[in-house]
Amino acid sequence: MQLTLDYKRTCNCGALRKEDVGKSVALSGWVHKRRDLGGLIFIDLRDRWGLTQIIFHPETAESSYALAKTLRHEWVIHIKGEVRAREAGMENKDHATGSIEVSALHLHVLSESKTPPFSLFEDLSQISEDLRLEYRYLDIRAGRVASLLEIRHRAMMIVRSFLDQREFIEVNTPILGKSTPEGARDYLVPSRIFPSSFYALPQSPQIFKQLLMLAGMDRYFQIAPCFRDEDLRSDRQPEFMQIDIEMSFLTFDDLKEMIETMLNKVFKETVDVKLPPFQVIDYSTCIENYGTDRPDLRFAMNLVRVDDLAKRCKFSVFSKIVAEGGIVKGICVKNGASFSRKTVDQYTEFVSHFGLKGLAFAKVENGTTLASGVSKFFTAQEHLELIKSFNAAEGDLLLFAASREKIVNQSLDHLRRKIAADTHLLNTPAYAPLWVVDFPLFEEDETTGRLKSVHHPFTSPCPEDLDKLETSPLEVKSIGYDVVINGYELGGGSQRIHDPKLQKTIFEKLNLSPESIEEKFGFFVRAMQYGAPPHLGIALGVERLVMLLGKTTNIKDVVAFPKNLKASDLMMKTPSTVDDEQLKELGLDFRVKK
Repeated sequence: MQLTLDYKRTCNCGALRKEDVGKSVALSGWVHKRRDLGGLIFIDLRDRWGLTQIIFHPETAESSYALAKTLRHEWVIHIKGEVRAREAGMENKDHATGSIEVSALHLHVLSESKTPPFSLFEDLSQISEDLRLEYRYLDIRAGRVASLLEIRHRAMMIVRSFLDQREFIEVNTPILGKSTPEGARDYLVPSRIFPSSFYALPQSPQIFKQLLMLAGMDRYFQIAPCFRDEDLRSDRQPEFMQIDIEMSFLTFDDLKEMIETMLNKVFKETVDVKLPPFQVIDYSTCIENYGTDRPDLRFAMNLVRVDDLAKRCKFSVFSKIVAEGGIVKGICVKNGASFSRKTVDQYTEFVSHFGLKGLAFAKVENGTTLASGVSKFFTAQEHLELIKSFNAAEGDLLLFAASREKIVNQSLDHLRRKIAADTHLLNTPAYAPLWVVDFPLFEEDETTGRLKSVHHPFTSPCPEDLDKLETSPLEVKSIGYDVVINGYELGGGSQRIHDPKLQKTIFEKLNLSPESIEEKFGFFVRAMQYGAPPHLGIALGVERLVMLLGKTTNIKDVVAFPKNLKASDLMMKTPSTVDDEQLKELGLDFRVKK
């Protein structure tokens, strides 16, 4: 192979059309497929923009034809040739360039490739995810991930332009910060200069963006990198990006209008989708009707509480649980009476992972009678009551859960989503956006019994609930809100506290001593004493937004170089050990003590 700098292209591999016939062109890219038909060699040449078919004739380019016989998948080549129309009946309607081909006159091999560990032009869903992550650069080159990264790029450009037009200023806040409690574990960075001291990577720029409001910046945003050392799942990564927004002297109604307008613009200009109107549902209603504060509204199957009937029925499992302070809820699966007993048993096994000991069921017959399962424990009148409560009809299936409220809600939330997926209720291009509002300000820590913030300690309580702070803090609602689309919490935010006295009260309710407040938030408390404007904000997850735009359920699809579920980078082999000398500089000793 000879080194050549002759690789500049006149266009990309997705650009040529029938009107370009007769033009001389130069293309560079990867050999996607190669077909040797004896007298002719066909190459599908690929780059980020698409595929172009290249044809090598022995009569018109003898040396290039001979070299083309040696080409293999993923070799990088440069060709020069003439655009020709494909013969009638030979067009490929699956490709934008399918009406033309390029007759090659010159060929340069820019670099060769080893045989890839998996085929880049076959269904990668059948390939081990770990293998794809180990060779992520090839996974991206295959196209699907690249297309999602392009969607991500376009979405962020739209967001930046939109916020710029609304007079927001993009400010980059520090990556090396202070460890403060925000729910998840921090990633810590030891300081070489200050032994035994650590920076924390930001879980969010929360403190900094509020300080920018105190600094008079008025409207701030950034596409912010965030880090959380938490257990991973299909929609979480240890490092992620968020569209971070904060603004002064505006209200939730202003923010709501702005975010809805921005998201509509993003969806329309990236994937040509017009979002339906955003619903607004309060937190309590979400928990009661869906068992979660991030419901998927693309399908019904709401949770229905039947405590009153459970108290008086002859089914002792129900009546006993209610008497002990538990609850009974159920869902109605339309046409679910066709489910086999094996299927119901599989769903029973599924909910057991959330602490539920069993599922009770009954099928609706004739629209007025329950059959099978636990139907024998209810009177004819109770059959009618249940059917009416669930708005059930003949052929439907009722599934009941009885336990502590949290277990029932969590179990039926996950069951509802699973049945919707299993019965193809989610096979729709529809989006169902909503705002969840009126979150409680506090919740009780199950381990310590102490109060903890539902969002974070800077969230403002509702003014009308201020008198409950001393007597009934768990009843205090916050001016907190989440944006949810199709069951994904896209983002959340709140009105912030701007009164130093109220902020001090909230810290005290969270059992923070004056010493602890000074250590963790002293700088912020002092800043509030120099004139804090009313302000509020929100943060939207970039990866979850792109997942929705790209219709994928796996966050790794929308991240260029993601971690696996163990927070490991299989390509770079991280996390990894470091040299003893580096540890010594940091004053760290990880040797196992005997």
